[in-house]
Amino acid sequence: MSLLLRRLLAASAVIAAALPGASPARTLQPADLFSLVRASDPQISPDGSQVAYVRVTNDIMVDKGVRSIWSVDLRSGVQSPLAAGDTEGFEPRWSPDGTRLAFLAAQGEGPPTLFVRWLATGRTARLATLARPPREISWSPDGRQIAFIMLEPQAEPSFGAPLVKPEGAKWSGPLKVISSVSYRADGRGDLEKGRDHVFVVSAEGGVARQLTFGDTEESGRIAWTPDGQDLLVTRRSGKDWELHPFRSAIWSVPLQGGPGARLTFQEGPDAQADVSPDGKAFAFVGYEDHYHGYANQHVYVADIDGRRVRTLDGELDRSLAHPKWSRDGKAVYAEYVDHGVTRVVRLGLDGSVSTLADGLEAGGLDLPYSGGQWSVGPNGEVAFTRGSPDRPPELALASAGRVRSLTNLNGGLLDEVSLGRLTPLQVKSSFDGLPVEAWMITPPGFDPARKYPLILEIHGGPFASYGPTFATDDQLYAAAGYVVIYANPRGSTSYGDAFANQIDHAYPGHDYDDLMSVVDAAVAKGFVDPNRLFVTGGSGGGVLTSWIVGKTHRFAAAVAQKPVIDWASEVLTDDLYPWMGRYWFGTMPWEDPEHYWARSPLSLVGNVITPTMVIVGDRDVRTPDEESEQYYGALRLRGVPTVLIKVPGAFHDMALRPSHSAEKSEAVLAWFALHDPARAGQ
Repeated sequence: MSLLLRRLLAASAVIAAALPGASPARTLQPADLFSLVRASDPQISPDGSQVAYVRVTNDIMVDKGVRSIWSVDLRSGVQSPLAAGDTEGFEPRWSPDGTRLAFLAAQGEGPPTLFVRWLATGRTARLATLARPPREISWSPDGRQIAFIMLEPQAEPSFGAPLVKPEGAKWSGPLKVISSVSYRADGRGDLEKGRDHVFVVSAEGGVARQLTFGDTEESGRIAWTPDGQDLLVTRRSGKDWELHPFRSAIWSVPLQGGPGARLTFQEGPDAQADVSPDGKAFAFVGYEDHYHGYANQHVYVADIDGRRVRTLDGELDRSLAHPKWSRDGKAVYAEYVDHGVTRVVRLGLDGSVSTLADGLEAGGLDLPYSGGQWSVGPNGEVAFTRGSPDRPPELALASAGRVRSLTNLNGGLLDEVSLGRLTPLQVKSSFDGLPVEAWMITPPGFDPARKYPLILEIHGGPFASYGPTFATDDQLYAAAGYVVIYANPRGSTSYGDAFANQIDHAYPGHDYDDLMSVVDAAVAKGFVDPNRLFVTGGSGGGVLTSWIVGKTHRFAAAVAQKPVIDWASEVLTDDLYPWMGRYWFGTMPWEDPEHYWARSPLSLVGNVITPTMVIVGDRDVRTPDEESEQYYGALRLRGVPTVLIKVPGAFHDMALRPSHSAEKSEAVLAWFALHDPARAGQ
């Protein structure tokens, strides 16, 4: 940690203690992030008696979330570890008869591989020695085989003859040759050249057998037909398929080998197949692609040969995902996000639509993004992760119209902590009166007769949504005495296709007016000091933060986290470059440079006088750190107070390590405190 940051943090601690609204009760502190636990990936056993799930615990000694697999007995409520201790387990999947549990685990420093646990004996065995990490594991219907997706490596081309190094010489490494369209990915870094293909291995162990080959790529869920003779997969193939990531189809792959058959033919991203219990049909999601910035996914059902395709979601103007057949074959379950809250819905083949569970939470511990994980039991019960404004995601069960909690992983900490209180805030945009949904968090010990500083926290995406869920960043800001507001401006998802596409080829745009209207609504409450306004956000929120300080001087200070500053450089250097320019701008930078410049915060830097900190992960390839460096350099040249912070070893998600998440929040607060008009001269 730099000397400047240590001084900023020290100043923040002193100033925060003096902020109005400080409560004598214990509030959430940065070190508390190591004590938080979250539940994820719930899987109901085939007989409906228990739920296996992944518990993520932040380990202070290794500074990361450590995953372990636990089960909950649904009758007694007793919890038991299934894969914990030295083996970090995740992706649990029940065998069809419920006697075994397959999962992925990493032992020591090696890559994750495939394990099976026999429930009756408590014994666990590694099934195969795999050259690369597997994923998307799926049991055959008879429980004798497990399919998964794994990289088949390919050699990079070579150019020229290599030099012969003298014995004992210390040379640099060989030239790095890049020939793939996608050669790096955020969260993973440089990618090994190869293709992702489908493999199967005996459930009793042995050598994995490759099922798919060639210049295609499989991804996502693997679905078996009931007779175990074929597998349905999502495949990208065809001419220049690497340049068209939103072109995929459902294919049937025979277990005994062969090229398989294409089953869907939309010009879009058909994916996530699931086969009906009788094997006569399959469900999947997709849409007809028209190169918009956003499109709703629909749930479709087709005959098993791909004929008679029909939609199930009717007039539901929301994006659906993860279809799963009911056991009786009369309906398909799916999820969608509505007004920032994820719901599980039952889509009947007869056209009926009914919501089964809501309040699902994505599992993040830093920001309140909507999302969720769930599975359906044999009698239609749904196990799901449920968050709330004052809790990270816990495990819950929806059954027979009732919802009950299955875990209380954070009760020991959060029952003793005074948290900020969340309330909804309904706003109409000053631009056109468009309704905008927002939320406000008031500090612990809040007194409406006082005046508080305010932080506007802006979500990324931009095609994403916040919801009324727990967020450590926001709670830490509130604990420091700030009113915190966050919103879903136009462009956000979960309000329908038209609302999201209000910024189609026009981002940033009038989402700026929406956010300023949210700030105005908060100030109008009477307890926000209009002279002590601050703004921050990450990714798309970093774009809008840097856009805002170029459009207005009303904020006392800003922190742009992992921003995009120049769209022309961004769309050619990030890991999404094959599609971002085409979908978000409609043209490429060399075709319409003025359009790119008009949407770039760098075009407004001449107007900026707001002290603005810039934060980015030094391994970020989603919004590469060069974007942040450009902004820091421009602000420096203009004499605007600024500092650039790089989070070491961090990709786009700078909160994967609890220490980084805590220090980042503290740096934001320190910067705001340093430039707080109420503290001037102190």
